[in-house]
Amino acid sequence: MIGSPAAQGLALASATSFGVSDFVGGVASRRVAALRVVLVSTPVSMVLLGVLAVLGGGRITAGAVVLGMLGGISQALGIWWFYAALGAGPISVVSPLAAVVDASVPVCIGRVMGERPGMIAGVGITLALGAVVLISWHAGEDGGTRAGLTRGVVWLTIASGVALGMNFVFLDRTSADAGLWPLLFARAAATVLVIAVAAMTRNLRVPTGTPLRLALLIAVLDTAANITMLWALQLSLLSLASVLISLYPAATVVLAVVILRERVRPRQVAGMVLAAVAVAMITAG
Repeated sequence: MIGSPAAQGLALASATSFGVSDFVGGVASRRVAALRVVLVSTPVSMVLLGVLAVLGGGRITAGAVVLGMLGGISQALGIWWFYAALGAGPISVVSPLAAVVDASVPVCIGRVMGERPGMIAGVGITLALGAVVLISWHAGEDGGTRAGLTRGVVWLTIASGVALGMNFVFLDRTSADAGLWPLLFARAAATVLVIAVAAMTRNLRVPTGTPLRLALLIAVLDTAANITMLWALQLSLLSLASVLISLYPAATVVLAVVILRERVRPRQVAGMVLAAVAVAMITAG
């Protein structure tokens, strides 16, 4: 239960899927508003999870419904607030702050619930948190100074990290015999929220062409990421699985360098090396 090889593999698979999904989402959002992309990917992911939930079986319990919906709402709010913070504050501060809060919340709650990873794994968790910061810490095209770091931006960034971190916590508390039903209810709640926000902001329009195809790809990646995340949380300690999954920015950075030829910064290289060391320590611990 502390962290089997299967759980570690699932957590890293989830991180990879989330990272690739973020990269594809970033490419799509350069063509149309990000909310219009999510307006497609979230409902389609819900349908895919619904089909898989039916095929996989499992019991639909009150816990699966409530915890799943809470997880879906927290994840949707976290992403919304994160994008709002990026739009109002310096990217070079908002991104790493949100990332470290996202990774820290489940670790802290796991300790409150009595989780005690081994010493080596504990050091690995600390190194992984540092790796998340280094990998996600980047400056925008203007050096990340296009907006000031106001108190409102700080609190919005922290709130987004807490909300995203709580998604791990809610899904971790679901029962294994519920199958994939918690994920279906999570996506159903997120779909309602996304549609409501899109309507309020006059973005209730489905994209066409390449953005639509990318949004459909995101739905598949998101589905895979959430399924492997749920299984990893069920097979491992919350603090261990959530930290490994939070290394997802590494996949995004690698794809940006390989496909978009973006310049990787020395601190990001250091972060990926540190992440590799952290994974090895968590696996060994």
